[in-house]
Amino acid sequence: MPGTPDGGEVLGSFVSTPPRGTPLEAAGHPGDEDSVGMRIPMPAQTGPEADRLRYVGAATRRIARGLDLDEILLGLCRSAVPAFADAILVYLRDPLPVGDERPSGPLRLRLRRADGGLDGPDPAGDAPVGAVPLVPALEPAYASETIGVLLDGPLAEVLRGVRPVFAESPRAADALAELLGNPASPLPTGRRALLAPLRGRRRVIGAAVLLRRPDRPAFEADDLLVAAQLATHTALGVDKAVLYGREAYIADALQREMLPDSLPQPTGVHLASRYLPAAESARVGGDWYDAIPLPGSRVALVVGDVMGHSMTSAAIMGQLRTTVQTLAGLDLAPQEVLYHLDEQAQRLGQDRMATCVYAVYDPIAHRMVVANAGHPPPVLLHADGLAEVLRVPPGAPIGVGGVPFEAVELPAPAGATLLLYTDGLVESRSRDVWGGIELLRERLHDAATVLSPPPLEPLCDEVLEILGPGDRDDDIALLAARFAGIAPSDVAYWFLEPQAQTAGRARRLVRQALRRWDLEDQVDAAELLVSEIVTNAVRYAERPITLRLLRTDVLRCEVGDDAPLLPRMRHAAPEEEGGRGLYLVNRMAQRWGATRLGAGKVVWFELPII
Repeated sequence: MPGTPDGGEVLGSFVSTPPRGTPLEAAGHPGDEDSVGMRIPMPAQTGPEADRLRYVGAATRRIARGLDLDEILLGLCRSAVPAFADAILVYLRDPLPVGDERPSGPLRLRLRRADGGLDGPDPAGDAPVGAVPLVPALEPAYASETIGVLLDGPLAEVLRGVRPVFAESPRAADALAELLGNPASPLPTGRRALLAPLRGRRRVIGAAVLLRRPDRPAFEADDLLVAAQLATHTALGVDKAVLYGREAYIADALQREMLPDSLPQPTGVHLASRYLPAAESARVGGDWYDAIPLPGSRVALVVGDVMGHSMTSAAIMGQLRTTVQTLAGLDLAPQEVLYHLDEQAQRLGQDRMATCVYAVYDPIAHRMVVANAGHPPPVLLHADGLAEVLRVPPGAPIGVGGVPFEAVELPAPAGATLLLYTDGLVESRSRDVWGGIELLRERLHDAATVLSPPPLEPLCDEVLEILGPGDRDDDIALLAARFAGIAPSDVAYWFLEPQAQTAGRARRLVRQALRRWDLEDQVDAAELLVSEIVTNAVRYAERPITLRLLRTDVLRCEVGDDAPLLPRMRHAAPEEEGGRGLYLVNRMAQRWGATRLGAGKVVWFELPII
């Protein structure tokens, strides 16, 4: 059949006057669990019978094409109006049951879609059509009102019967009046109204009302079979759409829960991120990103991509992301993180392949260390607008096994922006990875030409615009880091020998530094807390202790030693002389923590700058 402007098939109108002696026999209703199907004789080449069958075939195909609820109901309305009826109203249960779950509470129906209209001549003058609700113009609309179905009422009886009925009998007319919500309004007379229950796989999920104007031939008995086909395919499609919607919601929730809810705000760097699923029909993938604060005000920037688009890929991604967070917490070198991540991927099973890039940014040294495992290289946008593809060792993908990883140390100047991304951003049907990387580099340069440096969030949106409509087959993870750094004048650093008088010396050094920074209001609190932490470090350390102060939006103090045991806060007994240091730190500091290093630990706290 020829197509319509919206891609559908032309559904021609027909008059229900089948030839005599060619009955349509129904051995049962297709929507009924006890039905064995509908027996329809082979259509003739021409005539009303063939027209009817062609119409049913085109209409059911159009309904079946829909994936979500709106598309399926739109397919029903466009198929029914005006080819089969002049107006249609579609009611569905509220809420719609999903799968095998049992509906709870009373049966309630809500108008989900209406289409068509009943304006037209009334030559007989015996059909008060204008009194029907939602006429004379039935535009597609959604209503929030719900209708309670009485268990012993006429509407419940018709719905239990499953098969479509004419509104000519008093019982059916009462059911239609109850559904339309205005029993006092007169309805179309004769056989110009059909009420078709919508039965899904296990239960009635709604009803459709089909109406014809008086100037059009009334519905015939064979039209009940046509309405039954439309109702059955619509109900099964609604069941499918509800199940698909639930699965899509679960998949999307799983993906989102495996990605960070929000990015941290570490000192000296500003972060932004984006994640796009591959498509509405494949929302689960293996791409991820992460930003992990490290000791010494450093931050680990990670982007990875597990091969495939499935729940399995998402589950593997979640395990690898957790592994990366654990390894980062041990403060391992980037190449060591990738090595252990590769081992973990092999433990998860064969063919667990992924790519990953892991970078550690130090805002004090203005340097970064990058290691790569088969991932597209990062791009660095300098403050002057130059976009540079970083030269990092490509490495082998995660999961290959037995392959060493290398790391490279690169400058990270203040004002520069580092972009880590997955191959879905740069690879498409029309270009390869390197062509996409060059396009990304040009787009970053153009953005910096307009405004330098470009704002971080709009820059991420600008980067995603290199993808044209229908030009994406893969999901995308994007992590952007704008380096701000920490000025040397805002850092004070000392090495202290682990001696009994070290705590006193630490207090003097802190006092001098805070007075130089005009932070005298914090001197007393900082001296007390530094004294407590340094005293604890002296007790266990064998090598020199490090003491560092950082002035940013807060005052941060870090004390490092070579003892691996992390301190734990406890409540000291009244007769004990010690054990109260961390209690004071917890009460007085804005934040505090302890992190294990490759050789030792760092205990830190932060005080607000007043």
